[in-house]
Amino acid sequence: MSDWNSEQYLKFKVQRTQPAIDLTARLDGSPREIIDLGCGPGNSTRVLKNRFPNAHIIGADYSGNMLQKARSENPDLDFVQLDLSKDISEYNDKFDVVFSNACFQWLPDHRELLPKVFKLLRKGGTLAVQIPMNFDEPIHKIIAQISESEKWSEKFLEKRIFGTLTQSEYFDILSGLTDDFELWQTTYCHRMPGIESIVEWYRSTGLRTYLAALSDEDGAEFIADISAELEKEYPKQANGEIIFRFPRFFFIAHKN
Repeated sequence: MSDWNSEQYLKFKVQRTQPAIDLTARLDGSPREIIDLGCGPGNSTRVLKNRFPNAHIIGADYSGNMLQKARSENPDLDFVQLDLSKDISEYNDKFDVVFSNACFQWLPDHRELLPKVFKLLRKGGTLAVQIPMNFDEPIHKIIAQISESEKWSEKFLEKRIFGTLTQSEYFDILSGLTDDFELWQTTYCHRMPGIESIVEWYRSTGLRTYLAALSDEDGAEFIADISAELEKEYPKQANGEIIFRFPRFFFIAHKN
């Protein structure tokens, strides 16, 4: 699988960072040790540092490309390479806040993942997570339909597996870990100048693995097929812009 592209990801830095700002705003107290799981290019880690300037904050990510960007943009912060699908018990009981913004959707087995990351907390610590929950949005459905069509399905030998669960399933997992948790969902209505911007947004996330499997020529045709369907589902507003709706699911859980 190809590495992440931090420059492509940061084309929409403001929109991608806002959920991290909103989640961080719900945190209180004076945490001393914080880890930002799936920190990407460090934008969410910076949000945490701005909110808690006296805390020691570690950004953790699997992608070397993302970590390189994070370190160059935030030389005053600490970043480590970490694979959340592996054993991370060396970090157990070390943090007052375990934070993750738009990372867990890329990982499988959330019923095992959440208890594992919950163990990273000290007693009284807080787990704060945001996960995109956009399965019902047109862009998500269109990518699935086009990639699974007769024209394209043979090009993708490895199908993307989504680890995201339902809100009810997350509720049951969290209730098994603690009696002190809350959940909510926010739909962000991003202003986009056109369909091309939605495609650019997804090039660094949902389209990344598909494009990595295609030649440049096939990739351009694949994008053209997706764009044709997007034109039907995302109508222009009176000023010519497009509303790009993006639902995100949040939860905060405290370790008793």
